[in-house]
Amino acid sequence: MAHKVINEVTERIVERSSKSREKYITRIKAAASEAPSRKVLSCGNLAHGFAACGADDKKDLSATKKANIAIVSAYNDMLSAHQPYKNFPDIIKEAAHKYGAVAQFAGGVPAMCDGITQGQPGMDLSLFSRDVIAQATAIALSHNMFDGVLCLGICDKIVPGLLIGSLSFGHLPIVFVPGGPMPSSLPHKEKGKVRQLYEQGKATKEELLAAEANSYNAPGTCSFYGTANSNQMLMEIMGLHLPGSSFVSPNTPMRDELTRQATRQVIENTSLSGKARPLYSIIDERSFVNAIVGLLATGGSTNHTIHLIAIARAAGIKINWDDFSDLSAAVPLLTRIYPNGEADVNQFHEAGGMSFIINQLLDAGLLHEDVNTILGKGLDEYTKKPDLNGDKISWKKSDLKSSDEQILRPADNPFNKDGGIKLLKGNLGRAIVKTSAVKPQFHHIEAPAIVFKDQKEFLQKFKDGELHKDFVAVVKFQGPQANGMPELHRLSPTLAVLQDLGFKVALITDGRMSGASGKVLAVIHVTPESSVGGALTKIKNGDILNIDAAKGILEVKENGFDSRKPEEFVRNNSETGMGRELFSNMRKIVSSAEEGASFIVNSELFD
Repeated sequence: MAHKVINEVTERIVERSSKSREKYITRIKAAASEAPSRKVLSCGNLAHGFAACGADDKKDLSATKKANIAIVSAYNDMLSAHQPYKNFPDIIKEAAHKYGAVAQFAGGVPAMCDGITQGQPGMDLSLFSRDVIAQATAIALSHNMFDGVLCLGICDKIVPGLLIGSLSFGHLPIVFVPGGPMPSSLPHKEKGKVRQLYEQGKATKEELLAAEANSYNAPGTCSFYGTANSNQMLMEIMGLHLPGSSFVSPNTPMRDELTRQATRQVIENTSLSGKARPLYSIIDERSFVNAIVGLLATGGSTNHTIHLIAIARAAGIKINWDDFSDLSAAVPLLTRIYPNGEADVNQFHEAGGMSFIINQLLDAGLLHEDVNTILGKGLDEYTKKPDLNGDKISWKKSDLKSSDEQILRPADNPFNKDGGIKLLKGNLGRAIVKTSAVKPQFHHIEAPAIVFKDQKEFLQKFKDGELHKDFVAVVKFQGPQANGMPELHRLSPTLAVLQDLGFKVALITDGRMSGASGKVLAVIHVTPESSVGGALTKIKNGDILNIDAAKGILEVKENGFDSRKPEEFVRNNSETGMGRELFSNMRKIVSSAEEGASFIVNSELFD
């Protein structure tokens, strides 16, 4: 039986979304046609569609008995997480033939890495890339040749973008295919120490680069628990991955067989099989509650307080930060994975991983079990683990015990009683704070503000010795409409240094932090943002700021603050260079952070 809070939040989301959800389902059902989908094409359309295929595939696509599976991939060989996808299309096509179908590479989507663009001009394109990926997914599927879709993507904006785009084709079955994490190497805590030493001038650039290279050392997803690996957890707990497939390493027999089985599964889910499982019938209000619960229980990325809202909107479902905060109060933290601990995702997987998490949350009544998944009805199948015997894979009930309670704990003995993502409110607006990696003594701060125009100014003042004191760093004009809402991850090591020296410090911004938000209290996603006249822009140096994560307070304690005139937003050179000029129109129409920071799902079409 579901927990009272789980039911209450779900019911209010259903009520809030009733009209928009009905509108979405009506639209998606209207898109369905008699199987196979290509039957609606003219002979000329179809001939173009299979012109590059081999003779056997041409014959099969000319007939009407076999499904055609679209491959939509984020492959490139710059991103370590996506480089393994190079060989997946061949594996998928071979498996499709084996299981009585055809597969075509329908299209690629862009894939950029926040780890490469942190602190660089390209970071201003990062959040917007999610909506571009959604549009690219739609273009790939627009040929209407396909009866099912395999989405190949892992990292920060890529999985949300693929899912947003796929939801416009919700009449088709969709299965997400993960690639897996890179091997464990230099512990992320050790890498973090070198970063802090470098900021203090106690480590050379060569030593820092060596530490970073030892940490990010091979193909696969970065092994810390940031946005990319949070994506994988979400796809599994929402029933869009095969059970236990999220954190299996690339270039292994198990990984390849899971890819073959994902192909088999999407073929089984097509309408040609007689037991269609289209995406719209899987993703519903309960799915998003389960997703938020999983995010909270695992200490996942704050970026999903934006992404999940945008994804839900694409499905006609309306969630907000009150939902996250209320669920957080009821959901315990069950993991310690870096940056919320010292373990990486490989160690998490070995300790029990997703099957353990899902089983614990189900037993505690914190998940909806009766959801639909790519396997059919019920989330209980996701308490099983894949087992490979030769070239045969099967799913078996695991022992459902943690092998290391320093990494993974049962729901009746959690690391924290709450999930650590809180909504703050006050005369500065609404904002998100993540406390799961922040020690309790740092959850409240009352200190004077120091206002910075950007990260560079902050870092320069630190180097000049001006920041060795108690203060709250205020970085304005970092919201979606200002410059695309970049992550401000370069501030983390420096703030951590100051905190370790005994100073009380925190950050307030309308920008984002990395999915690996760390041990310093960071108030992020402040809404309304500065560029539209939000209260953040009224803050002056020396204003006393009060941040209380436990009580949900975000305020400026200055007489007459509310009557101050906001600082006028003046666009600067962040509008041009590194392709940013191409996104000027997006900045004008993008929605707020709490509305998903989207320029494509913020129209009346999704209301």
